[in-house]
Formats: sequence, structure tokens, C-alpha cells
Amino acid sequence: MVCGPPGFIACPAALRACLVEFFDSAAEAEAAGYRPSKRAAADQSQIGEQHAALVTNACRQIAEAEQIPSLHQLAEQAGLSPWHFHRVFKHVTGLTPKGYATAHRGQKMRQKLADNGSVTDALYESGFNSNSRFYEASDKLLGMTPTDYRKGGTNNEIRFAVGECSLGAILVAQSARGVCAILLGDDPQQLIRDLQDKFHNATLVGCDAQFEQRVALVVGFIEAPGVGLDLPLDIQGTAFQQRVWQALAQIPFGSTASYAEIAQRIGAPKSFRAVAQACGANWLAVAIPCHRVVRSDGALSGYRWGVERKQALLEREALAEKTSAVPR
Repeated sequence: MVCGPPGFIACPAALRACLVEFFDSAAEAEAAGYRPSKRAAADQSQIGEQHAALVTNACRQIAEAEQIPSLHQLAEQAGLSPWHFHRVFKHVTGLTPKGYATAHRGQKMRQKLADNGSVTDALYESGFNSNSRFYEASDKLLGMTPTDYRKGGTNNEIRFAVGECSLGAILVAQSARGVCAILLGDDPQQLIRDLQDKFHNATLVGCDAQFEQRVALVVGFIEAPGVGLDLPLDIQGTAFQQRVWQALAQIPFGSTASYAEIAQRIGAPKSFRAVAQACGANWLAVAIPCHRVVRSDGALSGYRWGVERKQALLEREALAEKTSAVPR
């Protein structure tokens, strides 16, 4: 409402200035209580669906190609510029096109080697055209040579230590590439057996006083999550699992997301059950925060290490969020 003396006529520009409030970003506008119009929201939803469809087609193209398509090839197929396609792909999946292709290639490599296939077969069926590139990539994708991976980790050393925290027993294990397991449970011996089953031919080295400091670091984060956790990780999983785990890592500290929301974020809105399975396949408790995923109604669901531990972790993070000025 604009008031003035008799005969006063408000300038249209002045009137607009009185009714318009400017913000630097959409997020600031929403924080101030503004919401997009129904038309704008519908347009954004439609754009999101279009992007998800483009990325799904690109993922299929990567999976079916004998050689990894270039960024320009994928962008041309999607009808976008390389820069825009790269941005859209990463927004939808949490991975760059190259990162997704590498994860998919690693999945094919692991599957072929696990089926007792020859290293040569794995080489060509994973999309490599030379021995040198295959063996160079295998160290990054497998954390060991292809022959050692096929034999369950032979000739590889995994250091581990077991400790106690308020949530029970905890085991932390590390390969040459980084932390490969953070396990929680009631029975320390069962955690060790689980590690042995996972890396049945690797050399497990325990009772390392120096490595126990790493366990103390993880325990410290569990007890006081506001301190943060920064560890080198050795993450091994399928391309889909890695997309899910990337999305989990982006859930803000002290917050939660539903399985359906994670499925939407990775461009697979109907795959919420597969998202739950990927959470269950996570071997890195708290480092990959699968405890921050809940049901659509906000209720807690299954957790590999027990729903009670999941609830305790969420309560501690919520408290740390309230008491810390700079949460992780």
C-alpha cells in the first residue's frame, strides 16, 4: 500500500521498488520465507526430469560401449554443450562422467575377476586395449594387482585394530590405499572374522600401537561428531553404490535424507530399494554416513550395525549441530 497527499500519483517504478525485495540467491529468498511460484516449481520439476532422463541415457551409453565415450561424445548425444552436460551429470549422479565411467569399469573388472575369469579376459571386457593401461588402472580400482584381487588379496597387507566406544566394539582396517573398513558391533571377535571373510587371503596385521591412533580418531568422532572426520578412504563398490555413497557424503551434518530423496539425487527415482541395499553394503560406518538416511516418514529403518546405534549417532550429530558454531 502506498500513501501520499491528495492528488498524489505513485510512479510505477517507485511502486515496484516498494514491492520488490532483492536477494543474492534463491536459497536466501527461501530462507526469508519466499517460495517459487507454482509455475516456476513445475518448470524446475520438468527440467529435473529431463536432466535425469539425459543422464540415464548417458549412463547406459557408458555401460554398453566397448571404449569409454569422450565427454564431447556424451554431450553431443545429450544435445548439450560439454560444459553444461558435465555440470548436469555431476549434479544428478554426484560423479563426473569420467568418474562414473571409471567406477563402472572397475565394477566390470571386479566381477570378471571374481568369476575366476582370466586377467586377459578381464582386461578386454573392462574396456582396456593395452596391458599397461589395465595394470596402471587396476591399482587405483582394486587397490592391488588383478591377480592378487582374484586370489582374495594375496600378497597384500591390511592393518587393523579393535577398540571400544560407547556404541560397543569398533574395528578399523586400512589397506595401502586408505581405510577400507570401519565396523561396529557387540563382539570384537566377530568383527575380526568379518574382516577375514572380506579379505580372506590378505595378510592381516593387528595389535599395531601406531595404527591404534587411527582407531582413537574414529572413536573420537563417534563420541563428539562436531570435531569432524578426515580419513583417506579405500572405497570399493559398484558404480551404482559409489553414486549412492557420494550422495550420502553430501547430506549436511546434523541432517537426514530419505531413501527416495537419495534416489532422486542420483537420477534413479524408482531405485529407492536399491539405495537401501547400497547403504547396507557400506563397510565404512560413519565415514560414509549411511546412518543419515531414514524412511520417507522420518522413521528410522534398518542399519547394518543396529538401529539403536543409528539413533544414537543422529542424536549426537543433532546436539553437536546445535552447540557448534561451525559444524562439519
